[in-house]
Amino acid sequence: MSRFFRQLGDSDSDTEESDEELLTSGDEDAPLQKQPQKPSKPTGMSRFLRTAGSSSSSSESESSSDENDSDEDDLGGGAKSDEDESEDEDVKRTIKSTKDKRLDEIEATGKVMDNALKINNWVVISTEFDKLLRLVQRQSNSAEPIPPFFIKTLINLESSLNEAIAKEKEAKKKMNAMNARALNSMKQKIKKASKEHEKEIQQYQADPDAFEREFAAHTQPAETVSARVKKVRQPIADDGGEDELQANDSFTVVGKGGKAMQFTADAIFKTLKIVNEARGKKNTDRTEQIRILEKLLEVAVTPYQRLRVLLALVSSRFDFNTSVTNYMPVELWLAAQREVDQLISIVALDPSYVVQEQTDEYDELLERSPATEPDGVVRIRGSIISFVDRLDDEFTKSLQNIDPHGTEYVDRLKDEKVLYQTICRAQAYYEHSKQEEPLGRVIMRRLEHIYCKPDAVVGALESSLASSDIRPNVVLTSTTSNLIHRLCVHLYKVDNSLLRTRAMLSHVYHHALHNDFYTARDMLLMSHLQESIHSADVATQILYNRTVVQLGLCAFRCGLIKEAQATLQDIFATQRVKELLAQGVHQQRFQSQLSPEQERAERSRQLPFHMHINTELLEAAFLISSMLVEIPLLASIESEEQKRKVISKPFRRLLDFADRQVFTGPPESTRDHIMQASKALQDGEWEKCRDLVQNIKIWSLMPEAVSVKEMLANRIQEQGLRTYLFTYAPYYSTLSLSLLSRSFSLPLRTVTSIISKMIWNEELSASLDQSTDTVVFHRIEHSRPQQLAQLISEKINALVEHNEKTLDSKLGGASGWGDRGDVKGEKRGEQTQERRGNRTRGALRGTRGRGSKFAQGLGNQMAELSSQRAH
Repeated sequence: MSRFFRQLGDSDSDTEESDEELLTSGDEDAPLQKQPQKPSKPTGMSRFLRTAGSSSSSSESESSSDENDSDEDDLGGGAKSDEDESEDEDVKRTIKSTKDKRLDEIEATGKVMDNALKINNWVVISTEFDKLLRLVQRQSNSAEPIPPFFIKTLINLESSLNEAIAKEKEAKKKMNAMNARALNSMKQKIKKASKEHEKEIQQYQADPDAFEREFAAHTQPAETVSARVKKVRQPIADDGGEDELQANDSFTVVGKGGKAMQFTADAIFKTLKIVNEARGKKNTDRTEQIRILEKLLEVAVTPYQRLRVLLALVSSRFDFNTSVTNYMPVELWLAAQREVDQLISIVALDPSYVVQEQTDEYDELLERSPATEPDGVVRIRGSIISFVDRLDDEFTKSLQNIDPHGTEYVDRLKDEKVLYQTICRAQAYYEHSKQEEPLGRVIMRRLEHIYCKPDAVVGALESSLASSDIRPNVVLTSTTSNLIHRLCVHLYKVDNSLLRTRAMLSHVYHHALHNDFYTARDMLLMSHLQESIHSADVATQILYNRTVVQLGLCAFRCGLIKEAQATLQDIFATQRVKELLAQGVHQQRFQSQLSPEQERAERSRQLPFHMHINTELLEAAFLISSMLVEIPLLASIESEEQKRKVISKPFRRLLDFADRQVFTGPPESTRDHIMQASKALQDGEWEKCRDLVQNIKIWSLMPEAVSVKEMLANRIQEQGLRTYLFTYAPYYSTLSLSLLSRSFSLPLRTVTSIISKMIWNEELSASLDQSTDTVVFHRIEHSRPQQLAQLISEKINALVEHNEKTLDSKLGGASGWGDRGDVKGEKRGEQTQERRGNRTRGALRGTRGRGSKFAQGLGNQMAELSSQRAH
């Protein structure tokens, strides 16, 4: 009867404990009945338990003891069994106290929570956590210490909660509403519980063993009773403990199939094969793989062995971080960088060993040397350039994820020096081995690290090559421009069109950075990249946008206001400057929502903070350029029809908004300064305009800020004179040149030059009287037919421009510069710029007016079309 109930109770945890106590009480009487037979069966069973495993030894030993006791009960008779059962019940009532039951219930609750964590069921976790808190509160009310199991569960729950929240942010499919609410409530509960038990958590994290010993010492009386009852099982446990201690002393790493892995030079290739087979499989311990490969590297003797182990070790380090969003830990990255350096040193100093992507088949379990190869060169399958690319990408990813305003970012940025040295060493190796395709890729990586940096930073990076034993052919000798030129010239000769395009853009960017505007502009126009950049990859389009923006800033620094405004116009017209420059994510206010994959891809393309172009400085340059172009134009036009034609829509929109303001306070932002300066320039107060522009704080970030401020003061004086002449010409018959010179603090020669240009470009209907040093204004009232003819001419002009743009878009030749790539298109672009700058009152007078030019050109085109049709 007792045997039946023992077998029936195996499925329940509470009855297992009662079975255990029944077992122990039965075992106390067993030696009195069957003394000779007792040692034989447990000894055999304990040997079976040691070979089967230690995880279930206690439960199996209990079951085996149950079987032994049951057999003995059958031999002893039913009366003896009933007597043992009554004694077991007495023992149970003596041992199980309320405190023990509570501890068991706490552990059972924790197991339920662990099971719920595996299926991400936060509703069950929240319910069981409330129950756990109540049990722990009862424990505290009874003046009992906090169980270590609760503290451990609390720490594990906090880490699991953080992981669940991070996965939920990246997941495509969100969890259901009930589970999400339970997850949020658990966040608050764990935060509150952690704060209440902060002292115990700190003690447990400092020394978990000491915390558990303290708890065990407090509960020692109950444990001693339990130990006294279960003393019969002690010999079996002691017997197995010695074997376990001996097994721990002789612990060795085992591989697939339980075979021991030998870290010797003879068994390197077999171990490598085992590691490579386990790579990428589920449940593979990547940390253990790295540790095994590090030991293999220590015992490697020949260069071939070291190369094989290094190739596998670097790949394993890169495999350690499988997440796309997270970056590689800095320690692992530095270890991989050192190993790549070691790999390059071996193949560079010993030309008889070559690592390349495509090789003939060879037996990976055999040792190879130059003597065994037909041509004396050992070719090993691998890719050093892939390692260099991955190192560079992981470095960039770490800079993307680190806070740029902290010291950690600066410390991480210091590692660029060793990375640049590794890239140069790889370049030297590929130059020596004459592998053209990877050589172009590694030169491009080197160029990307120096094309946008100041000369001082490039010099610091190049200085690290002086101490290197492996140096490339192209190093810094005289100037950084010479270094960039030599690297780009090499890339212009490669077959890869993407590398050629990126090299050209980098070269143009570097010229623009050093204020060589005309060279940079000519290179960009001659490359015709604006015609095909729309079909390039996203990274190349970002580089193109950065180059165009830097070219506009270069024109602004050189005082070329019209060129700066025309260059920056296309970027600012989109109102997505940060996104186009990869300095900010896509704004989703007025457009469709991005999918999680698209958002992650966009974030991965963001540039590191130290490569950013200051958008506030860029906006200041664009708005000031637009102000100096638009304000004279606004003063020159007469009709509302002409007012609708603007050059810079963003500037005109801001200016109209500023005009509608009832009250204008002191300027605070950069836009406020420029808008108030524009109003002052319209009113003829050029000095106030100059002071407002020069007081903008952003100029401290501009290189050569003093010369830029002086240039802006001169341009404001000149455009102030032009605006004054456009505004007050209808009200004067003559103006003294000396008066204009004194009013705008300009030399008389400069005033005469400006007025002469305005007269020549037919912007001003006037003439110069050199005898009296005056400018004489002419008033010619246009008749109604002349006004209508001028209006029709401008509308036809707009229609032709619209047709040209439509034709360019259909032929795939649309560009960001507003012109087509052929010579004819360039002339049209020049004529368009000329027409935009020549919107004046006297446009129809004389044979050089815009209408006559347009009519003549249209007539020639019509004549050509008619002759073609006749033929």
